[in-house]
Amino acid sequence: MADANPLLLSQHGPVVTVTLNRPAVLNAVDYDLHEALAGVWGELARRDDVRSVVLTGAGRAFCAGGDVQAFAKIMQGAQARRNVAAAGRAIVTEMLRFPLPIVAAVNGPAVGLGCSLALLSDVVVMADTAFLADNHVQHGLVPGDGGFIWPMLTGMMQAKLPLFLGDRIDAAEAYRLGLATRTCAADELISTAEEIASRIAALSTTAIRATKRMLNLQLEGAIHGVMDFAMAAEAASFAAGAAASDGMEGEQ
Repeated sequence: MADANPLLLSQHGPVVTVTLNRPAVLNAVDYDLHEALAGVWGELARRDDVRSVVLTGAGRAFCAGGDVQAFAKIMQGAQARRNVAAAGRAIVTEMLRFPLPIVAAVNGPAVGLGCSLALLSDVVVMADTAFLADNHVQHGLVPGDGGFIWPMLTGMMQAKLPLFLGDRIDAAEAYRLGLATRTCAADELISTAEEIASRIAALSTTAIRATKRMLNLQLEGAIHGVMDFAMAAEAASFAAGAAASDGMEGEQ
């Protein structure tokens, strides 16, 4: 049975917390959550009472990637693959173009698509018990939903091996590589992320919006054309039947 609310929104003053809410499967993304993630950023951008966002996961994981079983059922048809690809593209573009800062509070494993969600955020705060991993390739897939952002953060030589091998990157190493902004104790994670989001929310909205746009235009320029190839290659790897998703197989 599908989760009633796979994506929860709560608000404290001008800060909205977006919570992936499938804790029983480590917040693995099924079709409904995928669609919700594609649409939430436009919804929040239209609200005048929001000035910053915290993104996190319910339970002990941030996001375990794609839900293998859920996507296996719908990825047999070409139209379904096109729909998923369109939502994947929307998640990336909407997060990059979202006018307000997104603070990722990485409370546990962030794998595959979950890793991409963290790295597409503007500020990444990781619990010292959390880790990142992009294991698309281990499942026969191209990391088309965010692998192209890695060289912008780490440099090309530091990006390739983690994407090839999908090894876990703990919080300290993520910080060293430039994949995390800050690390902290797990029990301080949410308060730390909320404090950062609140400090940002207290600043000039006009200045923050323009500064984020100025910086992200550089990212968009760098990935122009690359994302088209990446998304098409990921869709082709689905079609080839190499794997069903980028999920955290064996970790759930």
